Amino acid sequence: MWESRKEGRQVTTKQRGDAAEDAALAHLQRQGLRLVHRNFRTPGRGGGEIDLIMREPDGTMVFVEVRQRAGASRGGAGASITGIKQRRIVFAARHFLLRLGSEPPCRFDVVLLQGTGEPVAPLQVEWLRGAFDASGTF
Repeated sequence: MWESRKEGRQVTTKQRGDAAEDAALAHLQRQGLRLVHRNFRTPGRGGGEIDLIMREPDGTMVFVEVRQRAGASRGGAGASITGIKQRRIVFAARHFLLRLGSEPPCRFDVVLLQGTGEPVAPLQVEWLRGAFDASGTF
């Protein structure tokens, strides 16, 4: 946990993650995407999770991974999306698509949030469309 500089209270990692997803969702909705599902998880251990499942106006299903880091040290937010993480996202996407009657066009995007959102380190949002594909390469 870390302490919020604004109010001097403890903020959990989950709360920071939820706030990052909220910011990413708002950004994508401003770009015309519609929320289909949030925090989709496969059943059982060792599966995957998708932060946001969105739909483009043209019908493309967009599976979105959201990553936030306060600074660019250790490669920034994007450096934490490893090949293993990509495979888990693809696995979860396939599981989600099995629930649909037909498979729409799909894409894997990443939204990177850099900064804390506070005046000292304003939040910067970077949307990477087609950041990786179902083969799990980034």
